[in-house]
Amino acid sequence: MIYLIKALRERGHDNVLVCPPGSGIDGVARQAGIWVQNLFCAGDLDLPFAYRLSQFLKEHTPDIVHCHSRRGADLLGGLAATVADVPAVVSRRVDNTEMRLVAAIRYRSFKKVIAISDAIADVLRDRGVEEERLEIIKSAVDVEAFSAAADCDAFRQEFGLAEGDFAIAAAGQLIPRKGHQYLLQAVADLKDRYAQLKLVIFGEGYLGNQLRAQASSLGLGDVVQFAGFRDDLDSFVSCFDLFVHPALAEGLGVAALKASAASVPVVGFAAGGLDEAVEHEETGLLVEPEDADALADAIERFIEDPELSRQFGEAGRRKMQSEFTIDTMADKHVALYESVLNG
Repeated sequence: MIYLIKALRERGHDNVLVCPPGSGIDGVARQAGIWVQNLFCAGDLDLPFAYRLSQFLKEHTPDIVHCHSRRGADLLGGLAATVADVPAVVSRRVDNTEMRLVAAIRYRSFKKVIAISDAIADVLRDRGVEEERLEIIKSAVDVEAFSAAADCDAFRQEFGLAEGDFAIAAAGQLIPRKGHQYLLQAVADLKDRYAQLKLVIFGEGYLGNQLRAQASSLGLGDVVQFAGFRDDLDSFVSCFDLFVHPALAEGLGVAALKASAASVPVVGFAAGGLDEAVEHEETGLLVEPEDADALADAIERFIEDPELSRQFGEAGRRKMQSEFTIDTMADKHVALYESVLNG
């Protein structure tokens, strides 16, 4: 969202971000000099939020409303736009399914439903969203932001990594569908053969204690670190040798896109939209979901072949530069807005 707002501003389009006070995006947007309007939203049943938003829209009369969040903003945002008589579009970033009736109610207010991957578009079609209302605009990464050389010496010192260690990163919420349990098993299968193997898991979630217990039971105390949420991961992700994304369901996999932009090869499960973010046998390796043995085999290939890591990492960066740029993403959104406004 921040990438899009900045790009629209650079193209001469005024826009305002409506978000809850104190949220993560609130602080980031304000630091970027973006106009922010705070409106509290308690979720899909917070009808007073829809009223407050509709009043804001009536006062400021925007040309179009673009809803992004699944938590209140899509359903209630569409309702508010309808009340204010402003055309609206919505972005869908997750690939989980919902009842067809729920989908019909959720998306009925929107002129266009934007999927960030082909996989999400397929889910929406299956839930009854009409083809003429569907638009696929893939998420972008700021590839140039990963061009600066990272301080890898400081990175290794912070995480206690020796010069010859093979460092793997994983990033995502510690929840079942992110598949960390399979990654831990794969690393456990490799640790006795590769003493240099280290894994750093970034993210928080309610499975944190369970995953730590699993790591301990697998004898991974000296191999795995749980680093929590880090908002500066982009600044040192390029220092890792491999990025592993074992999600069992994924809209697209923005964390994998960022790793590729940083020239880090990616290993993951062939689930959801990840096969659009990772090109198998060119920018990374994808294996069958829930197959810890196959995941271990894929990781082992990169440990054994540093040249493969270099080739796949460079190919990943080229893919990001050609397919996932902010300019491409922003231009497609502008074209979509104009098509809606022009009928």
